[in-house]
This record gives sequence, structure tokens and C-alpha cells, in this order.
Amino acid sequence: MDQSPHITEIEVRDYECDMQGIVNNAVYQNYLEHARHTFIKAKGLDFADITRDGVHLVVMRAEIDYKRPLHSGMTVKIESVCTPISKFKSQFTQRIFIAETDQLSAQGVFVIASISESGRPTQHPSIAKLFD
Repeated sequence: MDQSPHITEIEVRDYECDMQGIVNNAVYQNYLEHARHTFIKAKGLDFADITRDGVHLVVMRAEIDYKRPLHSGMTVKIESVCTPISKFKSQFTQRIFIAETDQLSAQGVFVIASISESGRPTQHPSIAKLFD
């Protein structure tokens, strides 16, 4: 089940930077979430359709290690890999690289639970596509 990472590229925008001129730490969460959504779409699934089917993919755990700051105008490359933990949980391992230098900027691990509208563990019929 070894898979190549999915790649998402994002350009850092001025308004994402704080007074120090670097990307605010909370913005990394947005970058990584966007990369997870593009990963899901690249696997032939649609996050909105999964939700309409009554299955919610929710973050249970978020862990980010920051290595190098990002600045406005930089292009970042986000690598995402998804592995199953259990029938109802998956783990996304993600790394953000500065595209121009290929230096690691941040890395994160996100545990995602698959739950019903009532909060009970459930599984979308096509969720296994994430692990191909």
C-alpha cells in the first residue's frame, strides 16, 4: 500500500503574513486542509458529495512542526499521503516545501475520523480509494 505523495502547490499571499513578514502559524492549517481536499479530489472523490451522503470527515488530531518560515510571494509544494488507521480513521502525513529551494518548511500529521451526522463512526463506501 505504498503510494506516491499527492502534490499541491500554493502561492503565499501578502495577507497571510503577520507583522514579522512571515506566514502566520494558523495559515499552515489552511494550506494543509486545502491540500487534503485536493488529494481527496485527485482520488476521484468529492468532499462535498461525501458530506451530502451523511458522512463527515473530521480532524481528531492535528500536529504541525514548523521548520522554516514562509514569506509572501513564495510558492509552496505540499506533499500528502493518506494511510488507514482503522475502519473509521485515517492518517494524513503532510510536508510543506519551499518550491524554489526544496527546503522543508513544515510537516504535519492529521488523524481524520469518519462519522455520521449523529456523531457515530461510519464509513463512506468509496473511502478505500484514498489508499490506492
